[in-house]
Amino acid sequence: MHFTRPRDLVVAGLLGLVLGYLLFLVSYGSLPQLPALAGVTFAVLAVIEAVLAFVVRARVRAGRLRSAIGVARSVALAKASSLAGAFMAGAWLAAFAYVFPRRDELVAAVADTPATVIGVGSSVLLVAAALWLEHCCRTPSDSDREHPGRTTG
Repeated sequence: MHFTRPRDLVVAGLLGLVLGYLLFLVSYGSLPQLPALAGVTFAVLAVIEAVLAFVVRARVRAGRLRSAIGVARSVALAKASSLAGAFMAGAWLAAFAYVFPRRDELVAAVADTPATVIGVGSSVLLVAAALWLEHCCRTPSDSDREHPGRTTG
């Protein structure tokens, strides 16, 4: 498995944006109101992954790894989370792009705008935390190969 590439995140985000906008375009009138805290779940996951990143980073640097499987699972979690976060950031951004210009016309759009902002923010936080976790799972020799001439200290 390779580490997450920026183009993977861009493709996932664009896919979420296009599919989300099409969903809102076709069925916004029949959707229930977006709960204001719907996107907070990704913020909670971001905090958990950030804490896990610091734990993994400390263990990798100290050489106190009990099992490489745990690090491999953390990398898999980070990769899945970054892609899911990018996809949902695109979807929430699509929701925002749909409801924000319609706030003058639709009362529901006014009520849905805060949920979209929270959703975009939480999704971006998840992507950032997942990428940090993925970075912390790298062994020091991986970092040295990516940044030749850089000394670790």
